[in-house]
Amino acid sequence: MQPEYQASSQRQEVESIGHSGTTLLEKEHSPIDASSLYSMSPICPAPLCRQFWKAGNYDSGLIYKSSSKNGTSFLRVHPKFLHSNATSHKWAFGAIAELLDNAVDEIQNGATYAIIDKMLNPKDGTSALLIQDDGGGMDQEAMRCCLSFGFSDKKSKSAIGQYGNGFKTSSMRLGADVVVFSRCMKNRKLTQSVGLLSFTFLTQAGLDRIVVPMIEYEFMPATSKWTSICSEQHFVNNLSLLLQWSPFSTEEELLKQFNSIGDHGTKIIIYNLWLNDEGEMELDFHSDPEDIRISCDAESGKSCSRMSVSDLHLANTLRYSLRAYLSILYLRIPENFCIWLCGQIVEYHNIANDLKYREFILYKPQNGGCAEGSVITSIGFLKEAPLVNIHGFNVYHKNRLILPFWHVVVGVSVNRSRGVVGVLEANFIKPTHNKQDFEKTPLFHKLENRLKEMTWEYWDHHCGLIGYHATKQLRAPSQDSPQSRKKHATEKRKNVDHQIEPEILKQKAGLSVNLSDPESSQNQPATTMTSHLEDQEMVLLVKENERLHARCLENEKKEEEFNAKVTLLRKELKEEQRKYARLLVKSAVLENSKRENTVIIL
Repeated sequence: MQPEYQASSQRQEVESIGHSGTTLLEKEHSPIDASSLYSMSPICPAPLCRQFWKAGNYDSGLIYKSSSKNGTSFLRVHPKFLHSNATSHKWAFGAIAELLDNAVDEIQNGATYAIIDKMLNPKDGTSALLIQDDGGGMDQEAMRCCLSFGFSDKKSKSAIGQYGNGFKTSSMRLGADVVVFSRCMKNRKLTQSVGLLSFTFLTQAGLDRIVVPMIEYEFMPATSKWTSICSEQHFVNNLSLLLQWSPFSTEEELLKQFNSIGDHGTKIIIYNLWLNDEGEMELDFHSDPEDIRISCDAESGKSCSRMSVSDLHLANTLRYSLRAYLSILYLRIPENFCIWLCGQIVEYHNIANDLKYREFILYKPQNGGCAEGSVITSIGFLKEAPLVNIHGFNVYHKNRLILPFWHVVVGVSVNRSRGVVGVLEANFIKPTHNKQDFEKTPLFHKLENRLKEMTWEYWDHHCGLIGYHATKQLRAPSQDSPQSRKKHATEKRKNVDHQIEPEILKQKAGLSVNLSDPESSQNQPATTMTSHLEDQEMVLLVKENERLHARCLENEKKEEEFNAKVTLLRKELKEEQRKYARLLVKSAVLENSKRENTVIIL
């Protein structure tokens, strides 16, 4: 069947009432006329079921018929699709990360911060989730694509998003309703748009297709005012729906949300947040005022005094602490970009810096000559080892964490992986749509097998350094492995260095005996002279070796001092960056206040 689209030149999956703004599939075939959409209760009720995994089980009471126009069949997207589409996110933090990816992708458009925080729904006082950035923002066309399905204009190779589905799946996974505010400067036009995607509205109204109310404004320099850029009737109808089903009761309250955005950026408010199976809000805003947690998973009821070192490790806390998860979500963060969570900056954490006896291993999968096939893996023991029973690889894709502490070694062999952790960026394999796993391709399975071998090889050669006993004999170096050949050559050189001095002493002792024996001296004068010259050469080599060794120790000492200075400077730089970020936010607030006062005076 072919979908019917009218909302934009890009052919979206929804039909527009008034050519833009409210989107409605097959208006003329609807069992509900358009006027009925504006005659409902002014109260914004919660969805039929507040528990996410049960919310899709409702009966709208409508009889669905296939639609046709001019003999052509058309696709109708039912509101239930919003819920079923969102079930791809099993984990609430994965949905938040998806929305944060959009803000990080905006770094190339000048974004300097992303904010994740709690706010109260003005209508009923319940908690809502706020996500905001100061990126380039969206014009009305981009807003429609954002609220439609399968459209993505992210062409950059470094962009995290690629399917055009992340906003819908993630926002609907976190709550039943979301309202989006965005301001954008494009083609010398400053515009601002408001869009509403409401599962509550669609289910309460009994609609059999998706309706997305939108209003758009353009700033007119001549009058210094914001003016609607759609027809009056269209504006009135869409504004009515927005005020009825959004958290804001008046147009003034609605437009006031742009004050914190500034000249460009996007603000997302997700409300009617889902409850867990116990009837409690899935996102916990109260246990820690500087964090957002997942209610049912937090410490599994354990008190901090009873928790082990492993329980308190990042590998476990990231499951229920958003601050812990966000600290490792990105492999690299630009110095001029920061993430604010509940009013505090998220400290970036590089897992590779937590490793001791670290090694770097190059892996080149057989991938048909792809340039991105080579990957360097950092591997080592956690600094807390052997006190922690944690292992696994942290696999990133295009700077984004996909698999945290992935257990490639399982079953009876897990003892040969305790404390071994790795970090790598694998851009040659593709993540799944929810960015919580990778597609199970042959390339992925090859990587999995190699990481498993890598874990065992590292464990066998280094377990004794932290007090573990090898459970298996060391395997002979493979002739086909460059890494093994290099390691074997290094060990051979070390053995030769240790053997040089004893051999010299033996030869000196032999020379002394020969010189004290006249017959021997007379019988082999040439041999003795040759041996004496060789001994002198060996002595010189030993002295040179000692001199080089002393220089090496001196350079290592200088390197330690240099690294200490670098660490200190980095700490000072981070502190200055925090100060800069705070001043930047204060400056934006003052600028907005100044702009408001100027408008009032005018």
